[in-house]
Amino acid sequence: MDRILKVLRDFNELVMFKHTVFSLPFIFIAMVVAADGWFGWRLLFLGLLAAASARNFAMGINRYLDRDIDAKNPRTANRPSVDGRIDESKILLFIAINGLIFIVTAYFINDLAFMLSFPILLILGAYSYFKRFSYTAHIILGISLGLAPIAGVVAVKASITMWSVFLSLGVMFWVAGFDLLYSLQDMEFDIKEGLHSIPSRFGADCTMFISRIFHALTVLFWLFFTVEAGLGLFAYLAVLISAVMLWYEHLIVKRDFTKIDRAFFTVNGYLGIIFFILIVIDRIVYA
Repeated sequence: MDRILKVLRDFNELVMFKHTVFSLPFIFIAMVVAADGWFGWRLLFLGLLAAASARNFAMGINRYLDRDIDAKNPRTANRPSVDGRIDESKILLFIAINGLIFIVTAYFINDLAFMLSFPILLILGAYSYFKRFSYTAHIILGISLGLAPIAGVVAVKASITMWSVFLSLGVMFWVAGFDLLYSLQDMEFDIKEGLHSIPSRFGADCTMFISRIFHALTVLFWLFFTVEAGLGLFAYLAVLISAVMLWYEHLIVKRDFTKIDRAFFTVNGYLGIIFFILIVIDRIVYA
């Protein structure tokens, strides 16, 4: 039993399962808005399974492909994919199982979800390649998580609405913006190893400026989402609070680069949860 628990802990560390909190609220935001309220236990279960397996697939590929890079970086040298706790064959099996779970789950959701599951997995797996030849990798990561609201509305309505596109664009710029800040930690390493990132190409000051632009676009697109979806006061409050939290995130990083982890994990984790709670309240009040 102890051995099984250790394996589970190692895989949890491999993919940082708790970070699913970044995409999960926006999947369910889209589902709540699409259903105009509660969307049912079946879709809740399938949504959780799809979100978890998709992220595990993407993170598994990332860890597998980045083994050589992570081994050289002091910040990542103790990852299970590097220090020998999880060997290559187990990572590949983990990737295959989660990819299959995602496809099968999409099949049970609806036909459109099933058809989209294949290109979605392709996009999710592409991120790790981009940083080897293009500093647009931050955008690719943003697109990967930005697919979450699209997946949510497809699950409920079997179609893609304009408001879900706005919500997704907001998520895309939100993720790309905070990934830029997170990447500042590896700026010198990326330069040394010839890896492509906006910090290594343009420097810290320019990176922070671009991140601020991305997060301004985030707020703008979430405002468009609120208007297009015909939501009420609590949804506008969610956008306003998100804007304040993003401003605070930049304030933290500007004052002290050593607080990047706090900005990345804490602020952004709470942002998605608060946004979701306020959307749920909005649908209850204005139902």
